Amino acid sequence: MLADGITKLYYTIGEVSALVGEEAHVLRYWETEFSQLRPKKNRSGKRVYTNEDIDLVFRIRRLLRDNKFTIDGARKALREVDDLPIQLTEERDLRELREFLVHLRDRIREAGG
Repeated sequence: MLADGITKLYYTIGEVSALVGEEAHVLRYWETEFSQLRPKKNRSGKRVYTNEDIDLVFRIRRLLRDNKFTIDGARKALREVDDLPIQLTEERDLRELREFLVHLRDRIREAGG
């Protein structure tokens, strides 16, 4: 969903809010309603969204705003998607591992290693 060329690993709630066109308080509310949406928090306690989190926010927004689902209906629709084969979960884990390794490599390069 994100534009090509964006290489950030984490985004603030303000950045995600601007990307999806929803207020930050709406994103925080969706976190309480959708168990799949659990952005991590950094050391200072601020939410940090991954690309996967942002894709989920876009899916939730599409279900609620465009498809006119209720919260409960959107929750059920997302659950059906979550029942995909394990292979997709493994692919997601591999993507996350790759992102971590690329980030780690970049930090090592920056440090002069």
